[in-house]
Amino acid sequence: MIYIYDGTRDGFLTVFPTAYTDREALLISTQRQLILGQQTVTVQTDRECATRVKKRLLSFDVKCIQDLEIILRCSDPLRDDVAFRYIKLIAQKKRPVREMLGEDAVMTAKDDLCKVKHELERFRGFVRFMESASGALYAPISPDHDISDLIALHFRARLPNFPFVIHDVTRKKAAVYDGINLFQAPLENAEIVLSAQEQAWQNLWKNYFEHVNIIPRERLKQQRAYLPVRYRKFMPEFES
Repeated sequence: MIYIYDGTRDGFLTVFPTAYTDREALLISTQRQLILGQQTVTVQTDRECATRVKKRLLSFDVKCIQDLEIILRCSDPLRDDVAFRYIKLIAQKKRPVREMLGEDAVMTAKDDLCKVKHELERFRGFVRFMESASGALYAPISPDHDISDLIALHFRARLPNFPFVIHDVTRKKAAVYDGINLFQAPLENAEIVLSAQEQAWQNLWKNYFEHVNIIPRERLKQQRAYLPVRYRKFMPEFES
């Protein structure tokens, strides 16, 4: 049976008890072309059920829900099944399994976990904020994985007195910090009026970058190692 859920942590925990007893279970949260004749069932999220399942799983492994939430953020199209097989193994063993590297379920889960954590660490260093005319900070990003709210948690701790918006332009949503509350909101496009100070800093930074860049000794390979090309999209010094 193929179980379709909403892709959230609570949705996963709602469907898990039923799928656990099904030897042929497959979990999906996105549109996928199915083989003719495959049976599907759509499961609606039940938060009370999710809370009970969460409590039970945490009694086996106190970090398993944290792992689950990160895996579900991965861009891997098979992430739902990866998460299901990993959590199912924990439920079967009734203990942490992350050191059982001989298990395929553990290795695929570790792979997705590493992908998300690695990108999160990169974006903590590569997010480029711009100051708007209102004083709020704005940063467009296009990560491979769904991590905008996790990035925002980092910057809320670093910049507690500055309202900011981290805009995931790929997923058309934003993590918004108003100086007090941090929340997510849909955001298709954003037109930002830069402050005069921001424009001056951008011009200064472009000028600096042009002058320190020695054409005969560009060392492009070394530059890409320090700052991969995919992170330069929203950096003014790399604008053509």
